[in-house]
Amino acid sequence: MSFSLSRLCAALSLSLVACSALAEEVQIAVAANFTAPIKEIAAAFEKDTGHKVVASFGPTGGFYTQIKNGAPFEVFLSADDTTPGKLVTEGDAVKESRFTYAIGKLVLWSPTANYVDAKGEVLKKNQFKHLSVANPKTAPYGAAAVEVLEKLKLTEALKPKLVEGSNITQAYQFVATGNAELGFIALSQVYKDGKLTGGSAWMVPADLYEPIKQDAVILDKGKNNPAAKALVEYLKGDKAAAVIKAYGYDK
Repeated sequence: MSFSLSRLCAALSLSLVACSALAEEVQIAVAANFTAPIKEIAAAFEKDTGHKVVASFGPTGGFYTQIKNGAPFEVFLSADDTTPGKLVTEGDAVKESRFTYAIGKLVLWSPTANYVDAKGEVLKKNQFKHLSVANPKTAPYGAAAVEVLEKLKLTEALKPKLVEGSNITQAYQFVATGNAELGFIALSQVYKDGKLTGGSAWMVPADLYEPIKQDAVILDKGKNNPAAKALVEYLKGDKAAAVIKAYGYDK
């Protein structure tokens, strides 16, 4: 009996060692708008696979510069589809790994109930002091916000009131802290399980801005990392899709 138990314990120990040896760490760069969803997805991924995710969050344009300068990222979750495509063309990412993991939605939001109407007429009334947007040069959601203002022919009227965040997180913070009464942000920042988490909002019609296709890609530094490949595949699965949709994205 003791011999059998010893063999069983030894087998279990070897199994644990083998699992530990197979587990890898993957460093990922994540567009700021996808912060909350990837935290949930990464936790489930780590539990299901044993791999560890080390995530950094920031603006897509900023990550592009870091990647070109040798940052140790292995997977890139962009806020657009242009930047990953550019990295593939320039030889910094694996072409076959690139795919659209989410389609983002733009929203005009205020933490104050009933401040933003369902049709966005608050913009035309122009009775606010500050309107927050993300930097359109580095943040796709900022570029989308500028496009909306142009199509509504409100650019000149509202330009003096724009408060520009370095990324979509800062654009949100400007509004959340009261430094701007309202702002264009990612729906995912104020939406969960089919409803706003607070405040009031105008869901900007999709025909007012180009689709925000958000692509993921394995970078050159991650092409031989099993955890990088596993994470990309996990993002395509049902568990990840459920989380992504819960935050208001389309797939």
